[in-house]
Amino acid sequence: MARLSDYIEALLKDMMDQNNGLVEISRNSLADRINCVPSQITYVLATRFTNDQGYLVESRRGGGGMIRIRRVELATPTQYLMHTLNNIGDSLSQHQAEVLVRNFCDYDIIHEREARLLLSATADRSLSDVPIELKDRVRMVIFKNMLTSLIVR
Repeated sequence: MARLSDYIEALLKDMMDQNNGLVEISRNSLADRINCVPSQITYVLATRFTNDQGYLVESRRGGGGMIRIRRVELATPTQYLMHTLNNIGDSLSQHQAEVLVRNFCDYDIIHEREARLLLSATADRSLSDVPIELKDRVRMVIFKNMLTSLIVR
């Protein structure tokens, strides 16, 4: 069974797909619909719907906490990859890499085979000989280098 965070993310993306890349909903009503606490919705928004991942999230407090999520469309796959490259930062967790790759696939930026290669190269088990304090930095370097090769193709 998929994790609750994955389910919430998929549900919100489906809602956006049905509404031209825009969703406006009460955090409490969404939490009731999914049978979770509102803080779980907040967690998913903070980790899976960031500006770096191509989303604009607006939130209003009170009255059930209205949220508006808008997918920011970049003109070309190259622009999307460049945007990602410029916003990754100094480290990248395995989870962050998985979310980015999932978004790349969702927006047809990369194919499944490329996604599997990216995930395999940056998986914790592939970096098992790297000291734990360096793992996320090494993963970031590998990920950025692989994205750069996709841009040049």
